[in-house]
Amino acid sequence: MSPQRRAGLGTNQEAVRRHNLGTLLRHVHGAGQISRAELTSLMGLNRSTIAGLVGELESLGISERATPVGGPRQGAGRPSAGVRIAAEGPFVIAVDLGVDRAVVARVGLGGRVLERAQAPVHSDGEAWQVGAAVAALIRRVVEDAPPAAPLVGIGISVPGLVRRSDGLIRLAPNLEWHDVSFGGIVLAALGLDIPVSLANDADLGALAEHIRGAGVGVDDLIYVSGNVGVGAGVITGGVRLEGAGGYAGEVGHLRFNPQGRPCHCGNRGCWETEVGGHAIAEAISCPPDKVAQLDEVLEGYTRPTPELRATGTALGHGLASIVNTFNPRLIVLGGYFRTLYPLVRAEVNAGLADRALPAPLESVTLVLPGLDSDSPLLGAAEIALEPLFVDPVAALGSALVDVGSRLAV
Repeated sequence: MSPQRRAGLGTNQEAVRRHNLGTLLRHVHGAGQISRAELTSLMGLNRSTIAGLVGELESLGISERATPVGGPRQGAGRPSAGVRIAAEGPFVIAVDLGVDRAVVARVGLGGRVLERAQAPVHSDGEAWQVGAAVAALIRRVVEDAPPAAPLVGIGISVPGLVRRSDGLIRLAPNLEWHDVSFGGIVLAALGLDIPVSLANDADLGALAEHIRGAGVGVDDLIYVSGNVGVGAGVITGGVRLEGAGGYAGEVGHLRFNPQGRPCHCGNRGCWETEVGGHAIAEAISCPPDKVAQLDEVLEGYTRPTPELRATGTALGHGLASIVNTFNPRLIVLGGYFRTLYPLVRAEVNAGLADRALPAPLESVTLVLPGLDSDSPLLGAAEIALEPLFVDPVAALGSALVDVGSRLAV
């Protein structure tokens, strides 16, 4: 079972107490607030064991008691006591690195965005320059963090191919990066040595939508992201599909039109050449320097042009290949597809129905993100929080406190 799905049954064996502690924490993290009775039912442990685990989380400063919440009662008495995330508990830094800007947030357990900041990023900038800009944003968002609140780690969402084993950015074409150790660059700029995790933006968008967005309770979903390029994050059977090296989901480079235009990947007629940011910008005469803000440009349209209708059809045709391949229950359209889809919904749906096999088409629904534009950002927070769910005691033992003072310029 994958780490993000380790929210099932626990065990009474003392040898895996920390696992049980992390499992319980994951439940509280997902719910924000939950009753002890619900935790007892979810984890299959007795009430006294749950009480002990809850007490340990409280002693670690991770959770706190809450007013009793609704849900199963323990007998005929009053509702079971509630457990919620501590107001000044552990936090992580989440970074959503885009082609034109970087968004950085201080995020607590429960997916609470406590502080955020953003700054422009120039696509022709050197990685060390971008890393310095991200480090400056991190300093800004931790400036007012409570001195005793521990920083567990940093998660970074990247528009490119990220090697799963070590977080190396093998290729970020729209940033013109090849084999960049961006996590190390950011840590060097901060002068810190803490855990840092990187992953593809679409993968993290899928993860966040699955945990607390439009895909809550849906174990087979695909997040399709338009972020100049086109990519997808896949959740199948509740598990992230990453591939052997971590590069799964590059749906923008599926062959779409063999006689089509050359793609920056070196092939011809990729789906991205039809529905990617540059293709849409060209179709609507959007200046090249506005491609990274295509979602904002599309917001200015009240009705689709013929060119956008054709793009909608191409989007639907490409989605049909994804539906035929993965048989998802939900497709979440992120990035600039959030603003394109409402304009050309009829064309997208018709294109999908035209090429999808009837059986998988019956079960799929197209939706917009439940987290709006924050899906990759909150997904980055999730991978940074993961060590806390694996072993809360060990993660807090290596966490940093009073980070604001440490990073003060």
